[in-house]
Amino acid sequence: VELRESGGGSVQAGESLRLSCTAFGRTFTGWAMGWFRQAPGKEREFVAAINWSGHTTTYADSVKGRFTISRDNSKNTQYLQMNNLKAEDAAIYYCVDNGDGSSRIEEYDYWGQGTQVTVSS
Repeated sequence: VELRESGGGSVQAGESLRLSCTAFGRTFTGWAMGWFRQAPGKEREFVAAINWSGHTTTYADSVKGRFTISRDNSKNTQYLQMNNLKAEDAAIYYCVDNGDGSSRIEEYDYWGQGTQVTVSS
């Protein structure tokens, strides 16, 4: 399975970005997808996850109310809508697949290469 992210970039604080992640070569169904991020000098951290049906979503406290995760199973794609971005949101964002919907890094089998999000204050 190959995960390809897109949508990263540089924005001003308060602006929005939408990340996309498409899974290529996936033959399994029923598993959760999600996003993690890693800022320079910091550990990788959970951002959001969504179950297969899309009815259950989980967010890190730091992004609740600003980020929205969604998915389109017909396209094998998930999205992360990021609104009201803050300087502390700047990081490399990683798409993950084949997980249990939790915030635990070890629960996801597939990872994308990451896409950079830069936020200027």
